[in-house]
Amino acid sequence: MIKKLQRRFIIIAVSAVAAVLLVILGSICISNYSEIISEADSTISILAANNGNYPKFDKNDNNFNNGGNFINGSKPRQEMSPEAPFETRFFVAYLDNSGEVLSVNTGSIAAVATDEAIDYAGEVFESARQKGFIGVYRYGVSRTDSGTMVIFLDCSRGLNLFGKFFETCLAVSVLGIFGVFIIVFLFSKRAIKPIADSYEKQKHFITDASHELKTPLTVINASTEVLEMTQGESEWTKSIRNQVLRLTELTNSLVSLARMDEHDSKLIMTDFSISDAISESLEPFAILATQKGKSVEMNIQKNISYEGNEEEIRKLVGVLADNALKYSGEKGEMAFTLKTGSKGPLLLVRNTVEGIEKGNHDEMFERFYRGDSSHSSEIGGFGIGLSIARAIVNTHKGKITARSEDGKSLTISIQL
Repeated sequence: MIKKLQRRFIIIAVSAVAAVLLVILGSICISNYSEIISEADSTISILAANNGNYPKFDKNDNNFNNGGNFINGSKPRQEMSPEAPFETRFFVAYLDNSGEVLSVNTGSIAAVATDEAIDYAGEVFESARQKGFIGVYRYGVSRTDSGTMVIFLDCSRGLNLFGKFFETCLAVSVLGIFGVFIIVFLFSKRAIKPIADSYEKQKHFITDASHELKTPLTVINASTEVLEMTQGESEWTKSIRNQVLRLTELTNSLVSLARMDEHDSKLIMTDFSISDAISESLEPFAILATQKGKSVEMNIQKNISYEGNEEEIRKLVGVLADNALKYSGEKGEMAFTLKTGSKGPLLLVRNTVEGIEKGNHDEMFERFYRGDSSHSSEIGGFGIGLSIARAIVNTHKGKITARSEDGKSLTISIQL
């Protein structure tokens, strides 16, 4: 129990840090990528405004003389450096309205030949997109009176820097998450210590209280026997004996449940025939159900072996059968199925039940759960039987679920 809580604490803490790192570093990466695209589009706009060339730089005015119109009516995002024409690698393709390439200008790039430039231009024209990427080249389409001009800008330098930055962010994230995991793992026991102490005190209280109750219950039972011997049996003494029996069963169940919840409890696991164990455990309940006018169906696959604690498995079957017998109603139906599942033996316990909603009902495995207080009080029980069943399944590293498919029956599935 405590180890499971510790694992959950570690998982939640590390997941929270990972989510925060993902948001922060993801936002930074997206911002950097957007910056690359924005700068490329700004440069393409300048080139488009000057018919595929950089404007002439006036050294006297220390500024560019731009006489054209920017692409899509946009203005450059920032002032252009005088060194930009010497740092930028681009090529331009001119097409007519039918998509035929009229000419290309590859004078400002060495990595692209004329034939490649023509192929790139044709691909852009077929895509009918105004902006985008082809490989490492950002392109922009500008419509003119004579046709179409497509400008391709080499963004390999910026994309390579972005790739390295992304790899660095990823490495930092992994190292950061690993570091947080180490720190959380080292301090997790201290973090959950108050809860662990409270849980241990609760278990000790249940065990101690149960032992303390045994003495007065024994005295009450003995005193009742003396009264019956001297004054004869009456409805009062009979009621006292019944209540003492109920309290004794409750204390024994609580002690058993507390022991099974102990994380250091060790069960002796042996290989046995679970088919025989379940069949033998169900026999007395089947006889009792028949006497009460209830139908019982048992489909127990033979010769299924299982490595576990046979005594606890028999106890599990007894708890489930007793629960099905109590809540199946008058002339109810019960069905017990054992078969080999994909992960091991699969036990299905189905019984009719009144007033149940469709869907999962795993809340039934909580301690002292009573679905209908008034109805349950008439049936009897303490509401901890299924809690004991879940504890037994957990000690065998299995899974137990409860579900109603039709609102008229309940099926408890145990995957061992």
